[in-house]
Amino acid sequence: MKLSIGIVGMPNVGKSTLFKLLTSNDIVIANYPFATIDPNVGVVPVPDERLDVLTKMSNSKKTIPAVVEFFDIAGLVKGASTGEGLGNQFLTHIRDVSAICQVVRCFPDSDVIHVDSSVDPIRDLETINAELTIKDLETIGKRLPKAEAEAKTGDKDATKEVAALQGAQDLLSAGKSIQHLADDPFIKRMLLLTTKPKFYLLNGEPEDVSAELKLRIKDEGSEYIIANVALADELPELIKKAYEILGLISFFTTGEDESRAWTIRKGSTAPQAAGAIHSDFEEKFIRAEVVSYEDFITTGSWPKARQQGKLRVEGKEYIIADGDIVEIRHG
Repeated sequence: MKLSIGIVGMPNVGKSTLFKLLTSNDIVIANYPFATIDPNVGVVPVPDERLDVLTKMSNSKKTIPAVVEFFDIAGLVKGASTGEGLGNQFLTHIRDVSAICQVVRCFPDSDVIHVDSSVDPIRDLETINAELTIKDLETIGKRLPKAEAEAKTGDKDATKEVAALQGAQDLLSAGKSIQHLADDPFIKRMLLLTTKPKFYLLNGEPEDVSAELKLRIKDEGSEYIIANVALADELPELIKKAYEILGLISFFTTGEDESRAWTIRKGSTAPQAAGAIHSDFEEKFIRAEVVSYEDFITTGSWPKARQQGKLRVEGKEYIIADGDIVEIRHG
């Protein structure tokens, strides 16, 4: 599966700096609001030392890591949902991502302009969250009358949709989360911004982050990373956190041609993992030959893993574990 993360936040909080460090792309970074006028997209390899080890062991010609797409979304301001700044067009871009990383400025620096003239992380956090909520209420408000009209004709699915949308609308209007509704089929197809998994990157040093801010994020049920985005060596943690929050794991295929990492959701079955390799493989799945990463390293190769009884033949019910090395047999 493709993992994509939208980097959002107020102008001048470090989003574009973060994006450049992650992707090494040459993009515009300027000390004024709306320096980013289109979402910059960068593809970043997922750091995983295990893949490098497998490449050496298999003497692979190619190494293909799993990747994350990062979208650098232009700075949002209060009123973005109704068109302030460059609002609506950028909120729309967020619909396409798997998760949201909200960058919150915690660092004090009088030389870096803040659109609200002061550094207040909680205010900024709540501004962005409010704009996402308002945009979702607008989206629901456009769809709900149509669903209600369809329900009046006796359409049972439309009746269920009305109930789902009204429930989400009530929660959002009350300032409550709707992330628990993300898998509801009627909510899922709306691509609502506030249903997306979200985490915060608190841009600054640990001493810049107040206990009040940490508590605010904890009360929301979200997670955070404290990092100075100017320090590239802290940034792999961002990808690891995204995997953790989204419940993703990696499995591997390895051989002389290539060693490759694949991204799947934790709890995926062997056929679902096969589908990550090629969509046809899930339907035509017969079995999977599996060796754990640790056993593969210990034995040193597929043949030795088989000889030592470490290779397992698994069927359709097998749940792939993080680090499994897999060969799929299909029809």
